[in-house]
Amino acid sequence: MNLSDPTTLVLSVILCFFVALFFYGRKRSGKYNLPPGPRPLPIIGNLHILDLKKPYQTLHQLSKTYGSIYTITLGVEEVVVLCGYDAVKDALVNHADEFSGRPKVPIFHDITKGYGVIFAHNDNWKVMRRFTLSTLRDFGMGKEGIENKITEESDFLVQKFRSYKGKPFDNHMTINAAVANIIVSILLSHRFAYEDPTLLKLLKIVNENVKLIGSPAAVLYNAFPSVINWCSRVKHTVGRNVDEMHEFVRKTFTNQRKELDANDQRNLIDSFLVKQQEEKPQSYFSNENLTALVSDLFGAGMETTSTTLRWGLLLMMKYPEIQRKVQSEIQKVIGSAEPQVIHRKQMPYTDAVIHEIQRFGNIIPANVPHATTQDVNFRGYLLPKGTHVIPLLTSVLYDKDHFVKADEFYPEHFLDSSGNFVRREAFMPFSAGKRSCAGESLAKMELFIFFTKLLQNFTFQAPPGASLDLTPALGFTCAPMQHMICAIPCA
Repeated sequence: MNLSDPTTLVLSVILCFFVALFFYGRKRSGKYNLPPGPRPLPIIGNLHILDLKKPYQTLHQLSKTYGSIYTITLGVEEVVVLCGYDAVKDALVNHADEFSGRPKVPIFHDITKGYGVIFAHNDNWKVMRRFTLSTLRDFGMGKEGIENKITEESDFLVQKFRSYKGKPFDNHMTINAAVANIIVSILLSHRFAYEDPTLLKLLKIVNENVKLIGSPAAVLYNAFPSVINWCSRVKHTVGRNVDEMHEFVRKTFTNQRKELDANDQRNLIDSFLVKQQEEKPQSYFSNENLTALVSDLFGAGMETTSTTLRWGLLLMMKYPEIQRKVQSEIQKVIGSAEPQVIHRKQMPYTDAVIHEIQRFGNIIPANVPHATTQDVNFRGYLLPKGTHVIPLLTSVLYDKDHFVKADEFYPEHFLDSSGNFVRREAFMPFSAGKRSCAGESLAKMELFIFFTKLLQNFTFQAPPGASLDLTPALGFTCAPMQHMICAIPCA
């Protein structure tokens, strides 16, 4: 059964309506007070009003009717949606502990089983996040060592772009590979050639799963997992991909264990294996957690940053006058020297453009879902422990109270009248609070060095006669539609 077909999706919903009728009827205890929202139908809830291809757009639109906090029902599960900077910050920052949980969303639970860091729960999440942050810092995140690796990788990327000699090419896998090599250097102390079949296989796995878990079929599977489990192409394909990724990770750390030296830890996997030896009895530093953690960091460390860079080059082609201003500032401040993070403060316009690329690109529009860790009084409502919460990032990054031209690409959002860089509270692409992106400082460093190095060396243009479409592709992340670029070497 092809659940990506619209007709099949409708039939699946109808099937779910009748089959799941037996399970319907559970109501929350009367002591709780969930915010109002659109009236749900039996069984399907509000799925009939949701754009299954881009649900974040429907969720944002509904806030205009129901306000900054409302409840939507997905299947039989009531989900609280938070919209706008004020509501999202209130939850994730002012009530950080209470909103730091993760719901057991079926497709994500199938992938991780609660291991790793992104979708882990309770103490396991706390231990894994603490280890991740500490180890990423130990291996250079935010320091000169990792900056040198990014600079070296940016040279390889420039060489690859130069090899096309100004002719059209698709930059997707190349930028994926360049960014992946940075996190791989921390995880494995290794660098892959861009054409390495192992790397290409891993990138294909991540790219395919990102598309699948954001598909309409995945929305239906998450709403009715027990009903359509047997016929879910999404579940089976995602599962097969995850198994392949995990097999690579297990083989890697098995080999590293043979050469492990506690006094000479080469990378994150070594550090984990040392912790594993020290932990008696073994509880958190298990093989299952290591496998999921490395997979989490590889996928997240590659996907969001590379997607942001791809948006950046597409937007420079779309707005050549902005590209020229960035190149002028690069020439003035850096010239032909290597871009370094210390240059950022001297380059307010480039910094503003990179921030606007992140805002406009809206890479994780629905955020990664949260859950309440206890009963919590929030903005006049009593939310029970375990409530599924969506802090809608698209509603923050496109909040018109904070960004005057929210629907446009407008770098001046981050500049004052004198051209100085200005921070915006509602700039929240890495989310916020205790579940914010663990690799934020690494991503910022990568974005600045890669972006400035590319614009220092090339002017980016669309192929002759090509139109530039800024409509995002379908998927869990908002990536650009497939397109070709021309990298014209600067004189």
